[in-house]
Formats: sequence, structure tokens, C-alpha cells
Amino acid sequence: MFKIAWATNYVLPLPPSHRFPMSKYEVLPQQLLHEGTVHPENFFAPKPAAEALITKTHDGDYWKRLSALELSPQEVRRTGFPLSQQLVDREVTIMQGTVQCTQYAMQYGVSMNIAGGTHHAFTNRGEGFCLLNDIAIAANYLLDQQQAKKILVVDLDVHQGNGTAQIFRNEPRVFTFSMHGANNYPLHKEHSDLDIGLPDGTNDSFYLKTLEVNLNNLLDSVQPDFIFFQSGVDILDTDKLGKLSVSREGCKQRDRMVLEAAKRNKIPLVASMGGGYSENFRDIIEAHANTYRLAQEIFF
Repeated sequence: MFKIAWATNYVLPLPPSHRFPMSKYEVLPQQLLHEGTVHPENFFAPKPAAEALITKTHDGDYWKRLSALELSPQEVRRTGFPLSQQLVDREVTIMQGTVQCTQYAMQYGVSMNIAGGTHHAFTNRGEGFCLLNDIAIAANYLLDQQQAKKILVVDLDVHQGNGTAQIFRNEPRVFTFSMHGANNYPLHKEHSDLDIGLPDGTNDSFYLKTLEVNLNNLLDSVQPDFIFFQSGVDILDTDKLGKLSVSREGCKQRDRMVLEAAKRNKIPLVASMGGGYSENFRDIIEAHANTYRLAQEIFF
């Protein structure tokens, strides 16, 4: 059964400046249910992640100050969100959602988190709407439980997965692959195991050919036994922050390529949502919904 992490606290009461991008976490599940792609039993509500799980990845002092709402004003500004207990509770729930998704993925082939993809969170700080790194926490969980020997992170958000790269820079069991806009945030890029910086205006053809070649090469060379897919849709030509020119159909073909590769090679895959900031809200919801529609089509 296709299992999807979603909890009511994924949706936060926020100031108007933050409300628009956050509302997708409420609308997307409703859309998937309305169209019959999934059913209520496909969803599970994760509990908060245990502190020990978080501190396997994140610095203990950072977690202590974050959980006590004691970050400095500069640290809070860097995250992009006003710091609150609700925000921390939300983040901790998302972390557990991705961890639980790993277990469902090993059982059913694929699982997804309606939120997550918080790839800008470093071991000791948050950035870019990310306080904790769900991909890193879940990957470390698999390694710690000896449920995976070689993990491939396929990060296709338009922004480089700088936090994930930093966390795993000395961990040979996790291969970080980030294909992103070269001239986009973050200004200072970390070193992933493989970084591909795309020029502004990259179109469907160039994007998909570049991904196909590199993804196939990585599957052959890395030979992962687990994949984390950061499936941000801010690569769209309609995205306010993206700078690329990938159509909605091109984004859908991107997702098909990754999901079919995992299915074909019998590699469990967990997808986290990532970013999406198009002016037209429908573009965001449809692009994200395509990821779930394809997972249902390809795996079930």
C-alpha cells in the first residue's frame, strides 16, 4: 500500500508573508483524495521524532537551543521563519514522518512525505525554511539500524542541498547528488559528492538529458540500496525563485525518470516534497500531485 506521511501540524498559522507557500501542505492531500489518486488509509500521522534520533545527525547544543526557542535573532532570520514552539513541533513531526517512510518504502517500494526535503539544515544551524534535515536524519537512521549499506540522495530541488552535503561530507555510505540552478540560492555552495549547476533558462530537453545520463551513471557506480528523492517543483518555468525553464510536463518526466529507475532496479525510495513558489497556486499543486500520481501508477 502507498503510504504517505501527513499530520495536521504540517499546516501552521503564519503571517501573510509566509502563508501562501505553506498552504500547499493542506491543499495537496485534499487534491489527491478528491481525484482518487489515494484514499484516507494511504495516509499516516507521524508522532514527534525522539531527541536521540535528532542528535544522531544534529549538534546537541544546536538542538538544545532550538527546542528551548533560544536561537539568536540572526539564527532565526537565517531560517526565514519566526521561531515558535508550533514551528519546532512541526519540524520534529516531519522528521519522524520521513523516518517512518523508510520502513514503508522497504515494504512497498516507495513512500512519501507531504512535507520534508529540508535540505538547507546543517548539523548546527538552520537555513532557508529548514530547521532540521529530514533526509539526513532518516538516512542516518537506516545506517544506524543496518538497514542500508549505500544510500543515494537525489536532490532535484532548484536550490543546492547544501545542508545535506555538509552533513555527509565525511560519510562514504551516503552519496549526495544535487542538480540545481547554478546562480540560485545558496550563494555559497557546499560540495556534494556530485553537483551539477544548471544555467538560468535551462529547458526540458537539456534538463532531462542531463538527469538521465547522470542518474544512470550513479546507479551503476554507486549501486545504492536506498534512495532519497528531494522532489522540489521550483524548477518550473513559472516559479518566482527558480530561474529555470522546465515545464510542468518536464517536471513530471523528471519524476517518472527517478521513480521508474528505482522501481526497475528494485531500490526502495522515499520522496520528500521540497520547494515550489509559482505565482499560480495551481501550478504548485499540480506539479507536486504529479509525483504522487506517478508513484501510484508505477509502483501499484
